[in-house]
Amino acid sequence: MTELQMQVDLVGKLLVHYKLGKPNAVRIPNSISSKTSIEKFLKKNKAVLLKSAPPAAVKK
Repeated sequence: MTELQMQVDLVGKLLVHYKLGKPNAVRIPNSISSKTSIEKFLKKNKAVLLKSAPPAAVKK
C-alpha cells in the first residue's frame, strides 16, 4: 500500500471508522467498514504499519 495511507480514527465492537487516501491529499472522506473486511483488505494488500507522530496540541 505504498500509494495509499489509512488512518484509523475509531475502532468499535464491529465497525472501524477510517480515512483512506493518498499521502498528500487535501480532502479525504471518512469511511466505515466492518473489522473483518478491513483485516482482509490489509492482508490482501500486504499493508505495513508505520509509527506516526502524536497529533499536535491545539493552541487557543
